[in-house]
Amino acid sequence: MSPMQQQIEQRLQHLAVEVFEFRDDSHLHAGHAGNQGGGHYALLVVSEKFKDVSRINRQRMVKEALHDLFSDGLIHALSIKAATPDEYFS
Repeated sequence: MSPMQQQIEQRLQHLAVEVFEFRDDSHLHAGHAGNQGGGHYALLVVSEKFKDVSRINRQRMVKEALHDLFSDGLIHALSIKAATPDEYFS
């Protein structure tokens, strides 16, 4: 497990995550304009806490937990798929 994956997973513990998938796509974006060195990542986060929460607010919940990683320049881009267990397992 990479240090970034560990940091992200740790910051999302308050969501009682049931499924967590992390993918580092940084190598696909090496040298692209505007990237000041932060990584490009994709997440799948499954949590009951997303029940009755809009898609955009689910993403906000995840991004708010990772705010310092963005502001410190460790994350440049993040793709988030946030689902409830019912949505994910059905």
